[in-house]
Amino acid sequence: MDPIRVLIADDEALVRRALQVFLNAEPGMTVVGEASDGPSAVRLSLELKPDVILMDIRMPGGDGIRAIEQLSVDLPSARTIAITTYGSDETVAGALRVGAVGFLVKDSEPEHITAAVRSAHHGGFVLSSVAGRDLVRRIGAQAGQPTVTLSPAEQVSRRELDVLELLAKGMSNAEIGRDLFLSEATVKSHLRRIMTKWGVRDRVQVLLYAATTGVIRLP
Repeated sequence: MDPIRVLIADDEALVRRALQVFLNAEPGMTVVGEASDGPSAVRLSLELKPDVILMDIRMPGGDGIRAIEQLSVDLPSARTIAITTYGSDETVAGALRVGAVGFLVKDSEPEHITAAVRSAHHGGFVLSSVAGRDLVRRIGAQAGQPTVTLSPAEQVSRRELDVLELLAKGMSNAEIGRDLFLSEATVKSHLRRIMTKWGVRDRVQVLLYAATTGVIRLP
């Protein structure tokens, strides 16, 4: 099986080096390129065609969010994970809206980052748990009362709500299944039904829609 090809975009050389070291040490994973700003990340990604891109969303000389948006159009096969400092970074929601498949904080444990790369490569949504809770709270607070009134046909079931709440904590399908005593296939089925009801296309949009409409209420 071919290794997962990763491109790292971060303006800090030390961060790039650290990521490169433990990604290259992970079986079945290889770093194919590095960039220090958004435009370089776009250029190298189009040239090297990585499977997964780790994109710092705040880089001097080039906005990571603009790079994510451009790559979502020009290289849709690549899966981009936004990297940020702690979850208070206000640009995280923007990164998700323009095409990132999730985000991680920079001080995540190495095994969490390599697991996130694998998950993204296989179509999963990546969410740093602590930062994820902060993000959902912030989006919900900004939205105030739900701006969309869901009809009875669009209302999520109790079990679907359980799935949404665990999704907001950054859990994978397998983890959600273990927590709710469901098979991974059943979790996927619940998510597909939610996507159909709300007319959204992926897990990122499910999370953002749930937060902005007030469906998810975190303690």
